[in-house]
Amino acid sequence: MLIFKNKKYLITNILIILIFILLIYISNSLFYQKYINNNNLFLNNVIANILEKYPNITKEEIVSLLNNNNNNKNKNILNEYGIYLDNSYVLNNNKLVKYNNISNLALVILLSLSLFIIYLIKLKKVNKELNYILSYLKNINMGIYKLEIDSNDETSFSLLKNELLKTTIMLKEIASINQKDKVLLKKSLEDISHQIKTPLTTITLILDNIDETNYKEKVKDMKRIVVNLNFLINSLLKLARFDANTITFKRDKILVSDLLDKVILNVSILADLKEIEIIKKGELHSFVKGDFNWEEEALTNILKNSLEHSLKNNNIEIIVENNKLYTSITIKDQGVGINEHDLKHIFERFYKCENSTSSSVGIGLSLAKSIIEHDEGSISVISKVGVGTSFIIKYFK
Repeated sequence: MLIFKNKKYLITNILIILIFILLIYISNSLFYQKYINNNNLFLNNVIANILEKYPNITKEEIVSLLNNNNNNKNKNILNEYGIYLDNSYVLNNNKLVKYNNISNLALVILLSLSLFIIYLIKLKKVNKELNYILSYLKNINMGIYKLEIDSNDETSFSLLKNELLKTTIMLKEIASINQKDKVLLKKSLEDISHQIKTPLTTITLILDNIDETNYKEKVKDMKRIVVNLNFLINSLLKLARFDANTITFKRDKILVSDLLDKVILNVSILADLKEIEIIKKGELHSFVKGDFNWEEEALTNILKNSLEHSLKNNNIEIIVENNKLYTSITIKDQGVGINEHDLKHIFERFYKCENSTSSSVGIGLSLAKSIIEHDEGSISVISKVGVGTSFIIKYFK
């Protein structure tokens, strides 16, 4: 059932009803006044004739005669005095009653017709609005997201169209996002295919060229490629879980020093190979909230990236700072740095900077960013070519 909230429509109907009630009241009032006047004129004539015929009659006697309500007397006594109902003031009053009843009936009929006409007009407008909304919904099903709001009143249809407009905007945005996701998925699949195809092709070439003299060296190369490929596949699987929103993060209280010790241990072999010392500084006994294992994964990827781009015998500093808003962990290296163009894209999947190592697949920093932001943190980067790079991770309280 449709309920109209159009104030103008409601006020119009109320005014019409009030006007008809007023007209009926005025009609009845006029009728009653005319009725009284006829009776008074009739009684006035009767009294005048009585006084003319019987000048000695007293006023009290006339009043007594007029107020006598004895119904047992002859009802046709007027006929004895030559007064007939078919030619008297009583007949005129009866006619007035009939006219009044007819006029009231006419007013009621007119009121009903007016309301019926208004209903038909409104029903026609309702059908028009319904047809418009139905055609609009058909357009939505066809992927045409367009709705013109041509009124600002408060009818149910206007409110419905406003809600449809909001839904349309949302659906349009979702369709746009889905289209972008399709493009991104296509590009990601191409990148994944390329990233996996390259090491497999390299392994095939190594196998084709392996012999008794170089097999140890070739096996070592293949092992390195398989390790990198394993890292790539694991990273892709983790990103896929993020995209599918299937990961449940714990909200544990993590001691920063414990987290950093585990992260440094994960990259200790690479640090030893490059003779790089990793130095911890600051408020190491601070606490952050998050999932220990996933934060270990994120910080390991960032620290590994810093090691890969650091020169031999350089140091890497991990600085912990704490305030009322957040706890920050800054990983600062003295490496080759990142140019301004690459700096805008380093957190994008499969993006490889100009000075990336050959083993880099461009996925570690993207995964780290996803983890940190999923744990309600933030990550930013400051870098200068030839000076070094600093990654700043903030865990908000």
